[in-house]
Amino acid sequence: MPTEQLIFPVELTSALLNLKGLIDRLKPRDGILTQCDLTLSLYSVSKHNIFSEFDRMLGREAKESQLGQKGHVFWLYGLSGSGKSTLADQVERQLVEQGLCVKLLDGDNIRTGLNQDLGFSDADRQENIRRIAEVARLFLEAGFVVLGSFISPKQSNRDLAESIVGIEDFTKVYVQASFETCAERDVKGLYAKAKEGGIKEFTGRDSAFEPPESGDVDWIINTEQSDVAVSVKELINKILPIVKKR
Repeated sequence: MPTEQLIFPVELTSALLNLKGLIDRLKPRDGILTQCDLTLSLYSVSKHNIFSEFDRMLGREAKESQLGQKGHVFWLYGLSGSGKSTLADQVERQLVEQGLCVKLLDGDNIRTGLNQDLGFSDADRQENIRRIAEVARLFLEAGFVVLGSFISPKQSNRDLAESIVGIEDFTKVYVQASFETCAERDVKGLYAKAKEGGIKEFTGRDSAFEPPESGDVDWIINTEQSDVAVSVKELINKILPIVKKR
């Protein structure tokens, strides 16, 4: 009678092989492997090997059903002072008033916590966006509507965020205002400080800002032509059909 062959999942096989190697290296003096020895071995396996659990977790659909909405990431980008944070704040408030669960991720807030170790070089800006996009994806998987407010100066920054979140769940919103208009507004005093040499690698001055290309399907909100109330209403009217459960 042929012997049945047991087939283990790749992850389990890898874990068992690693565990065997660790146990062999322990070499208990009395030849008996204690519970403590085994616990230490299992800890070492878990420390040095990563086994994702995403497929076992409660799915996004169940959470969206509970919340009565569809998760989506809206990524507002543009020059400092273009109005990103102002719009995102007002849109968040109005969506919450309509019963939606919303998470606002703002560039300045993120840089005072999660990304406080990053500067403003091209490499650091890219890493800044990568981390934020991963956070946005976590909220998306929980069924949230996510509003992001980040300068995201390069097309490559926005493409990276989109690739992490997923193109079907990601909408780019270009908050458009010229460098001159933003410098005139200068709500935070950053443009004056940069002009005096107090800020290096300032976007639009020392570091280039790349507007969307002609073939992009990004939404465009021009804050030079429309006031805050009109811009917020335009965004709300665009967002609701995407996130409201029919």
